[in-house]
Amino acid sequence: MASQKHISRLSFVIVLFFYCVSCYSFSYHEDVHDYMSPLSRVYTCCIRKALLYMFQDPGFSSSLLALPFDVDSFGAKGDGKKDDTNAFKKAWKEACSSTTAAIFSVAKNKKYLVTPIRFEGPCRASLTMQISGTILASKQESKYKKNEKNWLRVEGVDNLVVKGGGVIDGNGDIWWSKSCKVNKTLALTFYKCKSLMLNNLTVQNAQKIHVTFDRCENVQVSKIQVTALENSPNTDGIHVTHTQNIRISDSVIGTGDDCISIVNGSKNVQATGITCGPGHGISIGSLGSKNSEAHVSNVKVDGAELTGTTNGVRIKTWQGGSGNASNITFQNINMKNVTNPIIIDQYYCDQAKPCKEQKSAVQIKYVTYENISGTSASKDAVIFKCSKNYPCEGVVLKGINLTQEDDGDAKAICNNVKVTYVGTVIPRCSENLVQEQSTLMISYLYLEKVSRNYFNT
Repeated sequence: MASQKHISRLSFVIVLFFYCVSCYSFSYHEDVHDYMSPLSRVYTCCIRKALLYMFQDPGFSSSLLALPFDVDSFGAKGDGKKDDTNAFKKAWKEACSSTTAAIFSVAKNKKYLVTPIRFEGPCRASLTMQISGTILASKQESKYKKNEKNWLRVEGVDNLVVKGGGVIDGNGDIWWSKSCKVNKTLALTFYKCKSLMLNNLTVQNAQKIHVTFDRCENVQVSKIQVTALENSPNTDGIHVTHTQNIRISDSVIGTGDDCISIVNGSKNVQATGITCGPGHGISIGSLGSKNSEAHVSNVKVDGAELTGTTNGVRIKTWQGGSGNASNITFQNINMKNVTNPIIIDQYYCDQAKPCKEQKSAVQIKYVTYENISGTSASKDAVIFKCSKNYPCEGVVLKGINLTQEDDGDAKAICNNVKVTYVGTVIPRCSENLVQEQSTLMISYLYLEKVSRNYFNT
């Protein structure tokens, strides 16, 4: 461990040396002002370049200056057979208690068998989880407590970077044949983490949901690959709940449930460059189950490719709920053989018995669909099943072109909603349910203003 630290420090010295060499060449061979001596110019240039590099690369201090805590140094075998949980716990305890920046390291080309574990904060300094190898969940049910809800749980850790190009494998196939509602753990959960960065990881075969952000703030997620079988139940890719200011970008997700699900308490959520399929699409909800109150606001999905999914972009709420889902934009999205490409379902009912009719509902308002094209596997490419007592408000369709996969004309079903059209829109709702561009443009302009304020677009 000490030798790794010395290597990191030596790497920093080498980088600094080459910067100074370039500064020496500039200072002695360029025509510069004489108010500083050549040596002073070299020194100033060297420091400026080093600082610039540090600011440009957020992981610089972690990769070169931080103290490493490799799980192998704490007794992990990484053979995929021995239980390495205790080694992970020991390495985390030391890394989290370090007074200087630390790296919790999982070595490349190894498989570490791990039972449920909590990586708890707060930590004393900034911390990086460098996952370069594979973390594998145990298949022994006896290793999981009866009410254990998490396999890997990161709790109360601020300024955390998780990266490394490795794999987190939930070994979920042993759970998929059982009830998806009872005694199944979430694979990777971040709870009450602030200023979190998750980059360049594969999460696969989750027991239940793959990656969960619960009560987190200021989250950056990029270059994540999520993979599970199409028939694996309740294996959402990325699940966002009670989380604010999160950006998900450049990620590929294929599961047996929602690629991305955004639920109660979440606001200022942005997803860009998403590839989705197989799965159930990109969803807001479900909201309002068991007569609960739910709020989701300021969501923007900008740039997505959905292929063969059972839904495209969806908002789903239960009867009997309350609250609202508002200021939502889906734009620049391509659909390939997608069932229900655009859908709002306020009569969502995910249970064996039919849901009884109720009057209250989550209010849906200010929703824009813009520049969405492609093919629908179903005849009804646009479905708005809104509440009779709380109709959908401020729905805008702009630049929509959806046809059936077999080249037939797609249709729209629109209940309890008035839609504003902007530009070419195919398919359209029946005329008696529609307000043309001029009559509801104020709603569209309001939504665009809100979107610009939150997402700087």
